Amino acid sequence: MFNMYNFDSTYADELVKLIEANKPTPTDLLKQLYDSFDNKQMLKGIEYYLGKSDILKRQIYKYEDGIKMVDAEATNKKIVSGFHKILVDQKTAYLAGEPISFGSQSDNQKQLELLQEIIGEKWEDTLPELIKNASNKGKEWLHPFVNEEGEFDYMIVPAESFIPVYDKKTGDLVLGVRFYNENKDIVKLEAWTADDVTYYEMINGQIELDVMEELNPAPHFTNAESTEWKSWGKLPFVEFANNNERLGDLHFYKSMIDEYDELVSDAQNTLSDMQSLIYVLKGYEGEDLAGFVNNLKRYKTVKVEAEEGSGVDTLNAEVPVEAYKTQSEMLKDNIFSFGQGVNPSPDIIGNAPSGVALTNLYSLLDMKASILERKFTLALREFMWFIQVYCELTNKGEFDYRDVTSAFNKMLLTNESEIIEMAQKSQGVISRTTILENHPWVRDVAQEQQRLKDEQDGYSDRLGGLEDEPTGD
Repeated sequence: MFNMYNFDSTYADELVKLIEANKPTPTDLLKQLYDSFDNKQMLKGIEYYLGKSDILKRQIYKYEDGIKMVDAEATNKKIVSGFHKILVDQKTAYLAGEPISFGSQSDNQKQLELLQEIIGEKWEDTLPELIKNASNKGKEWLHPFVNEEGEFDYMIVPAESFIPVYDKKTGDLVLGVRFYNENKDIVKLEAWTADDVTYYEMINGQIELDVMEELNPAPHFTNAESTEWKSWGKLPFVEFANNNERLGDLHFYKSMIDEYDELVSDAQNTLSDMQSLIYVLKGYEGEDLAGFVNNLKRYKTVKVEAEEGSGVDTLNAEVPVEAYKTQSEMLKDNIFSFGQGVNPSPDIIGNAPSGVALTNLYSLLDMKASILERKFTLALREFMWFIQVYCELTNKGEFDYRDVTSAFNKMLLTNESEIIEMAQKSQGVISRTTILENHPWVRDVAQEQQRLKDEQDGYSDRLGGLEDEPTGD
């Protein structure tokens, strides 16, 4: 269980035993846990999403007197492709481009209204962030809490700054350590258990209890009067995983993006250094290799020795354009294939692809998104559990987390004219409600039905008015 975080099982087990025995967590074990936490792959996913790929760190080298050193004068273009951001944004928009739908197995509308009241409009912005961050890092954490006004609230806790410790036997989360930089010299740490939270700070590599906290350890939250401790009964952190392996999407195609960035950058280096004609001077003395390279760079001139006579010839510099195009297109196709995305190139999508073609085009993206959807559905169920506990503790209302369902409304490109034609042909075969539910222009079926009724009533009223007009006899 701890291997994925490179934790040493010895002190991780000690921490679990201390927690189960309700003993304070020793700071030296907490320091070992902090030092062993490996978030490099998470940070790499974030970097590539922000356009900071490895090509930006590339250096060009040369040899002088047999010693390898950085060539500061060499042309070194660093072109970032941005494929990772395209793939992550595709996945995010596909799953969260339309709001998620919450339902009730028992058709309890009152409970759904309570849910919407508790999570609020903030949820519409939180879900896309969870999908994007989990795709970049492999997972993301959502922290439910009760704010100072006594209201249910929640916030995203970055996975790169949260250390989970699990019970090996049950797989339950028994300790969570959240950390963040107070400033360049101080790191704040919070050790969360099922009952409380203990605050620490690390200064110059040494971890001590945070003396600035009046109550330490502190309860998860208190009642409105701050007179009674309250506890969730388990750690208030919900894991939203990208897949079963907790791997970010970049893991599966990073090497191909790096190859593409290097290929494009090298091609630009060649074009920047290239001149249409290179002069070849015949009949001049030779020179050392360093002088040869410098002259070629600065003057686009090459000195050579000739057996007979002297003169000047020219060479046409040629770039292997076809080889470059073939390799770059192959890498691009592989990135979208292994990244399980949709290549937005017009050559791939076409002008008006049929529904079958679009389904095939989206098949890999749908496969990847469905894996995250399954993990997120389980996480949402756990999140609903915290809402139920909050409602019970505050007498907010009846809420059964097991009754709530969630469904992602995947945003698939469609051939609208094809769907509308099918809808017209289906009239009289299936109900009007079913046709409206599948019509690409209808967002709210009930609203559209009311509009149709209003139009029909208005038309009937106009007909009635015409019948009542005098004939003029």
